[in-house]
Amino acid sequence: MSAGEDGPFTIGEAARVSGVKVPTIRYYESIGLLPRPPRTEGGRRAYDGADLRRLAFIRHSRELGFEIEAIRTLLHLQDDPDQSCAAADAIARHRLEEVERRIAGLTALKVELERMIAGCAHGRVDQCRVIETLADHDLCRHDHHAPATAVPTH
Repeated sequence: MSAGEDGPFTIGEAARVSGVKVPTIRYYESIGLLPRPPRTEGGRRAYDGADLRRLAFIRHSRELGFEIEAIRTLLHLQDDPDQSCAAADAIARHRLEEVERRIAGLTALKVELERMIAGCAHGRVDQCRVIETLADHDLCRHDHHAPATAVPTH
């Protein structure tokens, strides 16, 4: 890297170092998760080490499945380190509950798929338990429906 440890970094260097793609960095700036950096005389963004640490924080939070608004709150908390961490704990606890619900739903789904496969006679399709169960949800023994969750692209 040609820039010093604390910068300035171009957006391309910031992307490479942080592991966050250039369009995503621009998106984070547009929604206020990352402050808009100063510009060089040539009009290029000039990020510093604090920006890269913030991008790493956001990236890691996203990898753990935190939603943008939760990350926004966590960043505000991080920016004021003398306050109680109760709010951060509550956000993490809420995320853990979401993960536990998802695991329970996936476990029920696994059990249902195992039951369908075990009931298959490995004969003809007109006798196939997999096809029969998929065609009629009433044949399922478990409530394995989880609400559809949009996967953010950023």
